[in-house]
Amino acid sequence: MDTLTSPLTPDQIQKVEELTGTLRPDQIMWLSGYLAGVAGGVASPAPSAQAPGGPALTILYGSQTGNGEKLAEKLHAKAIEQGYRAHLKSMSDYKKNELKKEENLLLILSTHGEGDPPDTALDLHEFIHSKRAPSLEGLHYSVLALGDTSYEFFCKTGQDFDNQLKKLGATPLYERKDCDVDYEDDAEAWMDGALKAFAAVLNVAPVSASSARVAAAVPPQPTWTKSNPFMASILERINLNGRGSEKETLHIELSLEDSGLTYQPGDSIGILPNNRPDLVFSLIELLGEDPEAPVTIPDGEVTLREALTRHYEITVLTRPVVQKYAALSEARELQDLLANGRNKDLMAWSDGRDLIDMLKAYPVKGLTGQALVDILRKLPPRLYSIASSLEAHPEEAHLTVSIVRYAQHGRDRYGVCSNYLGDLEEDAQIPVYVHENRNFKLPSDPQAPVIMIGPGTGVAPFRAFIEEREARGASGPNWLFFGDQHFTTDFLYQTDLLKYHKDGILKRLDVAFSRDQEHKVYVQHRMKEQAQELFRWIDEGAYVYVCGDANRMAHDVHAALLAIIAEQGGKSTEDAEEFMRQMIKEKRYQRDTY
Repeated sequence: MDTLTSPLTPDQIQKVEELTGTLRPDQIMWLSGYLAGVAGGVASPAPSAQAPGGPALTILYGSQTGNGEKLAEKLHAKAIEQGYRAHLKSMSDYKKNELKKEENLLLILSTHGEGDPPDTALDLHEFIHSKRAPSLEGLHYSVLALGDTSYEFFCKTGQDFDNQLKKLGATPLYERKDCDVDYEDDAEAWMDGALKAFAAVLNVAPVSASSARVAAAVPPQPTWTKSNPFMASILERINLNGRGSEKETLHIELSLEDSGLTYQPGDSIGILPNNRPDLVFSLIELLGEDPEAPVTIPDGEVTLREALTRHYEITVLTRPVVQKYAALSEARELQDLLANGRNKDLMAWSDGRDLIDMLKAYPVKGLTGQALVDILRKLPPRLYSIASSLEAHPEEAHLTVSIVRYAQHGRDRYGVCSNYLGDLEEDAQIPVYVHENRNFKLPSDPQAPVIMIGPGTGVAPFRAFIEEREARGASGPNWLFFGDQHFTTDFLYQTDLLKYHKDGILKRLDVAFSRDQEHKVYVQHRMKEQAQELFRWIDEGAYVYVCGDANRMAHDVHAALLAIIAEQGGKSTEDAEEFMRQMIKEKRYQRDTY
């Protein structure tokens, strides 16, 4: 700051520099908007400031990939706008003993993996289910649950909190809302409904003109979003697997030139794919409809072909879709699968089947294209961890994409987005946006040791981490555990990783190729082989990152880390678990699993 031309006093300048030095870019944007509002005559307090007195409302969130956190921030801004004295906290920063003092609580929770709480919510989830949980009579609350109906344990974490808070005596003031992957409209409706319900109890004053102007200081949405994606050109597409591999893994380089899009290592690129043309054709042929027949969707009127190509999911059978189709078809078998207690049977039947399978097995005479699209779920975007650093590749984003192809139930099956990317012509453009993940970030300390565990395409964000650390001259040592099937055909980014190791940027590189010997060897086995050194790094402050399959790998790696900490640290299992919980709180143990 230029102290000669600034109207601020030296003391004010020092305070401003101290504050801005601690803020993220999005927080600086918010602050600039708020100050602009103040300059325009707004006398109300800033949304993050809590005015003394007035109705108190606590907003807690448990988020793994960032969706829950962003919704909580939006809810907080709405609450402030409406006159609440609102507090916003991540569950990882929340003191459990404060829970018994709460009177008004709004919770936003995602479900991670197979029904697990996100890492940031683990402690509080365990606490409310423990013998130490207090009576919560007098607490009013409501829950927004985020999930994916294609998984068996849809929104389980939000349901867990809701059910347990009731058992502890709390009163749900507004009904819990369970949201699918297309959550925006449902989340907005829940926010408005919950705040209205609490306003009635707390006698919150109506929104004033000045408070509405304060709300305008909330940071604007990015230019390019899920609803308004940027058309990025494909610069290069390379198969990372060698000849003879059972896999096809593409390295894809996208141009972000002139987009203004920025990202940090750990963020993802969201892609809005199209369904396969041959699958769409087969589905329309099965209906006996004209592909160009008009159908009405929330965005307006489009052709049936476009609706099934660009707007709706046709390859995954979620419970709501099966329920709606069972009502149309009156098929007894489907109705039986939907009965209470048969969720596992429904998931087993749905696995590997798509809309065409269901329509063929249980045909509905006279089913129209409009009736079909009316029961379908929107085609959700696919997220891919960014495999590059902007420091190393300005105006580019690199992805690591495994092409999904398999045969099941007598037909060939194809992953929607991976094959969309694989089948595109060279120089094609695809709709993309950046999905920020604040819970998977490099340490701010460039001297901190970093341990990365990423088998298969889980190596993608770690390529970005390594590039970023090299570009910024970070002196902290880096250690990567990588695994796949075969050394000769499946060592993704082999040339790059070996060079990084040779140059010392990767101080350690441990690899596991599961099919190169009679017994399978995975990354968790290599971790146990290096247990003493691994614990030494952790004990000296290393940050541990895990990326990859949530169903098996993440659990196995977590169990291996727990065993290593217990054995090498001379700790009981309980103490080792507490050690790892503390690492999560300190953001020294971060996971990005799918």
